[in-house]
Amino acid sequence: MRWLGRRESENVEDRRGSGGGGMVVGGGIGTVVIAIIIYLLGGDPSGYIGTGTEESQTTQATQTSPENDKAASFVKVVLADTEDVWTKLLAEQGEQYRPPTLVLFRGQTQSGCGMASAASGPFYCPGDKKLYIDLSFYDELAQRFQAPGDFAMAYVVAHEVGHYIQDEWGITDKMAQARGQLSKTENNRLSVRLELQADFLAGVWAHHAQKMKNILEEGDIEEAINAAGAIGDDRIQKETQGYVVPDAFTHGTSAQRVYWFKKGFQTGDINQGDTFNSREDANLQ
Repeated sequence: MRWLGRRESENVEDRRGSGGGGMVVGGGIGTVVIAIIIYLLGGDPSGYIGTGTEESQTTQATQTSPENDKAASFVKVVLADTEDVWTKLLAEQGEQYRPPTLVLFRGQTQSGCGMASAASGPFYCPGDKKLYIDLSFYDELAQRFQAPGDFAMAYVVAHEVGHYIQDEWGITDKMAQARGQLSKTENNRLSVRLELQADFLAGVWAHHAQKMKNILEEGDIEEAINAAGAIGDDRIQKETQGYVVPDAFTHGTSAQRVYWFKKGFQTGDINQGDTFNSREDANLQ
């Protein structure tokens, strides 16, 4: 991705040097995802995020290395690109875009949805309307999920911004209102549709960022597609427990995630991303 020398967003809260490191709370990439669902359904996720097995975190020297600072600059540029794209697109819809704040932290930090940790992965918190990213996830994408490349991380940032947009559109509140009316399986299916729409919105961002700024280099879209596929529920379940339980999916299959990102990127049309009512991906299991 072409990013060096371009504008960095000022809507960033850098907590990497605030002393929040040292220990992280175990739970894996799905922990905050589940906690966010608890929040959306009216529960208190703080206990869920903030409990578990403690693991030693990398040293502060590593976290504040030039390489880590470079990753921070990259994320700030991506966030600035999302601001420019969504300001333009929503203005065309008669809406005003109020950019969210992105919190960079190391190890763990407090969020409006409870304690956030490096083990939880990047997430958007509706409680304070902020995005949270520990930059160690950059390495986790490459090493654990075999999804290297800067645009893989750009996709992750754009996906979380997509969740913020859903919140601004009132979709998050509608999910919360469904609490008590749906079974656990039905709530999981609703969560899948939410995640797939965020993937679609990430694709829409990539489409328009390329048109506006010519950001893409050879292989970038493949990196994003690889990342989307790597964090599909079916692949993660297969790797972690050896079998797949579709009723427990909360994000969608690898094929579904790739499909909706690609559709967003190919069309660039925010009106084609109603994943809640569309079943065009029904056979992508």
